[in-house]
Amino acid sequence: MRGSGIQEKTAPNKPRLTREQIAQRAALELPDGAYVNLGWGIPNLIADYLPKGITVYFHSENGILGMGRRAKSGEEDYDLVDAMKVPVTLIPGASFFHQADAHLMTRGGHLDVAVLGGFQVSEKGDLANWKIPGAKGSGGIGGAMDIAAGAKKLIVCMEHTTKDGAPKIVKQCTYPLTGLACVDTIVTDLAVIDVRPEGLVLREVAPRWTPEEVQKLTGAPLIAKGRVPEIRFD
Repeated sequence: MRGSGIQEKTAPNKPRLTREQIAQRAALELPDGAYVNLGWGIPNLIADYLPKGITVYFHSENGILGMGRRAKSGEEDYDLVDAMKVPVTLIPGASFFHQADAHLMTRGGHLDVAVLGGFQVSEKGDLANWKIPGAKGSGGIGGAMDIAAGAKKLIVCMEHTTKDGAPKIVKQCTYPLTGLACVDTIVTDLAVIDVRPEGLVLREVAPRWTPEEVQKLTGAPLIAKGRVPEIRFD
């Protein structure tokens, strides 16, 4: 299937997954017992949607290993926050350490999975997620480059298109890069896509969407192997 970069106003008028549903679907990609880093934005919601019966040790760049879900109203401890300064809980066995040690864990390849947000992902798995040229308020690259390079598996969670309808999955990134050929799986509000040597493999599509409709909103060819099922949440 060939991407066309079609604008949002001509896209099918169908519901897309919410940010919470993207996080819920991405949570299913995490294996039991994994050490996982969650990036800002949609990935930061994932801890609230872990499937029952599995344990994941969430890692934070500010020096926590073993974060749990976000703290509910009334149980916040503002000395216990994640890298976004959001109050969190802990799971049994959690530990604290210096921020420098947290980054050493990342750079040393000790993370099984990292989940980051994205502005663009290329068909080769290149990631751009820290700066939109010309946009106000763009920060620095921070630890994203280390995380993208150091994690054994990288999942990107993002909307499938920009607010103007431009594809965020493209043949070649035009924004400043975070990492080259680092993305393994993309979870968007329209699809679950795996980055493979042969190209972008469309694994699942959002309910009521067809592979052809998703392709029209994608700036790179998608490979559909047989019937593509709808996104599942269990």
